[in-house]
Amino acid sequence: MLSASVLAVSRDAKHRFSKANQHSIRLLAGLGVEGDAHLGATVQHRSRVARDPSQPNLRQVHLIHAELFDELRAAGYDVAPGDLGENITTSGLALLDLPTGTRLRLGPAAVVEVTGLRNPCLQIDAFRSGLLKEVVGRDETGAVVRKGGVMSVVVVGGVVRPGDAIAVELPDPPHRPLERV
Repeated sequence: MLSASVLAVSRDAKHRFSKANQHSIRLLAGLGVEGDAHLGATVQHRSRVARDPSQPNLRQVHLIHAELFDELRAAGYDVAPGDLGENITTSGLALLDLPTGTRLRLGPAAVVEVTGLRNPCLQIDAFRSGLLKEVVGRDETGAVVRKGGVMSVVVVGGVVRPGDAIAVELPDPPHRPLERV
């Protein structure tokens, strides 16, 4: 069995769709990624700020599983770490199967808590035409399936680098499935 690890880390100080890969990122407790446009205790996503700027920021750190990129490549889309706006690209971890409240220890110190699913928007089709239908679909029952990664908040700050191990700490049962945030 593969162990979970960090494949890449990314950030961007401006509100752009993709984020540049870095040698490391620093997570700040209660705020997010130092130097990233989404850093803050309250919402930083422009559409959410327009609705209510006092909402708590449940989207401080965005994580995507690298296995999604393999799936997208098989569908004809060339996507690399950071391209979909994530801060941390993971490998060997089924992010979408985690329950709400799962804590992920990233490297020697940092800890994030998973708050929910990313809800990909139409901007993804501006990045690659038709990509939205690949990351948001329906299962056999007709329920919406979101594959665009998970969102989290920083519980304990620290530096995160590619190659860092990821340890999973599940919350106490009953487990709540991830919902969009």
